[in-house]
Amino acid sequence: MARRPLPRILSTGSAQIARSRELARTAADSATDVLHPLITITRGFGRLAAAARRRWAETPKDKRGPLLFLVATVVLVVALVPYGPLLAVISVMAAAAWHGRDRSQPEPEGPDESQTQRLRSLYDALVPYFSAAEDPDPLYTHGGEWEKAFPAYDFDGSGRITHLLIRYPAYFTDGEAESRARIEQLLHAKSGRGREYHFTWDEEGNELTVTVLAPLPTDITAQRFVTAPGETVLGFTDPTQVQRTLPLGYGDEQRDVPPVVWRTGIRSTEPHLLVMGQPGSGTSTLLRSIALQALQYGDVVIVEGGGTGEYACLTGRDGVLAVECGLAGALASLEWAATETERRLIATNRARQAGQPPPDDTKRPLWILLDRPSAFAHLAAADGRKDPQSLLQVPLRHGRAANVTVVVAEQFDSSEALSEPVRQHTRARVVLGSATPEQLEAVLGAPPHTTPVAQVPAGRGYARLGTGPVHRIQVPATPDPYDDATSEVDRQAVLALLPARTTPVEDVPAEAVVADAP
Repeated sequence: MARRPLPRILSTGSAQIARSRELARTAADSATDVLHPLITITRGFGRLAAAARRRWAETPKDKRGPLLFLVATVVLVVALVPYGPLLAVISVMAAAAWHGRDRSQPEPEGPDESQTQRLRSLYDALVPYFSAAEDPDPLYTHGGEWEKAFPAYDFDGSGRITHLLIRYPAYFTDGEAESRARIEQLLHAKSGRGREYHFTWDEEGNELTVTVLAPLPTDITAQRFVTAPGETVLGFTDPTQVQRTLPLGYGDEQRDVPPVVWRTGIRSTEPHLLVMGQPGSGTSTLLRSIALQALQYGDVVIVEGGGTGEYACLTGRDGVLAVECGLAGALASLEWAATETERRLIATNRARQAGQPPPDDTKRPLWILLDRPSAFAHLAAADGRKDPQSLLQVPLRHGRAANVTVVVAEQFDSSEALSEPVRQHTRARVVLGSATPEQLEAVLGAPPHTTPVAQVPAGRGYARLGTGPVHRIQVPATPDPYDDATSEVDRQAVLALLPARTTPVEDVPAEAVVADAP
């Protein structure tokens, strides 16, 4: 069927509306320019009248009579003098025009002296990197014009750069990571340390945009996120990095914050997650947040190698199949998880061969969360048992087809103890806490486009899903509700998300129960 052209009113309506708006805006500007003297005099009359009322209110009552007599005398004298009324009208209008003028101070054009000095020093620092001896018309020279190199810039209240557009010559090797790193390190040092900078390289236009990033919010507590089944919120990032926001509650208020959403399931390209960080960086907090979200639609098996009881609040809850802190329990749970993965694969394959949908017991997601599995490697080697990580090969390799998701959290000092299947099949990566650029690139597979700072709050780091971009991330506060150091607000927020306890407390091992549920 041939396509019919749109009616003229639909195809040209937007252009006509835009043209009409432009004409109306031009007419309004012209009218404002023409009527500007009248507007100024009218505003001056208003200010003079307000001053007269204020002076009358401040005059004592016993002196108002003489004041009125004086005013009447002046009016009579002016009326009797030749050309007096005309001169009085001209004087009053001149006074109104003087008092009605715009008294706002005009904004200074261009940077002030201190800002100019900062831009000049930054320009001089870039000369050795953006200049060449054989360049006939160099853009960067000692004592050159920095205005051509920095066409756009912004400063904050303290005089430090917040936004800067840098032009550089076409022969600069902006395609090499080492060359970029040198420029970014220099700009970070000269523009002010202690802040995070985002660098955007435009190789085609030979321009570099430097932007100071605002700190990510650290007051986001654990709550029920508005997500679909198979979506897990890892944390929250900058509004310019993602095109989606989630409504979050802050007491009686509500804000929309951009999240980093990790999608799992059969159609996921990053079915498993690896979390790396330093001690106290928030890796266990992220695993608790993932567990609370996973329990909405699936079952969870938790294996903790640290033995600190970080997940005791989940013991015996609905959907929590096991919370293991010992080697024997970890081996038994992971052996069952591997067997369950194989059973799901066989049942799904038979159903497909018979032309039937997969059984219902294979559709419910199964999550395997391991916190510091390297701690079991030493115990297993001393006891002559297998490493629990060796039992993850089947869930990692075939977990996506069986609706099984594996999440591993480890510390940098034990990263060499991670098995090869864990490194190979965990395509979603998160790094929390302070880390060197080499560590970030080794885990994420690509360096971030921001400058990491030395001191970061807990739960702050970077995330990369597969081959996507590297995002800044702040994990929502999900502390252990049974920890004495947890605030009451955070404790109640986590307890409100816990499922009901299905296993009686007396049937749960005493060392796994720290406190009763509310």
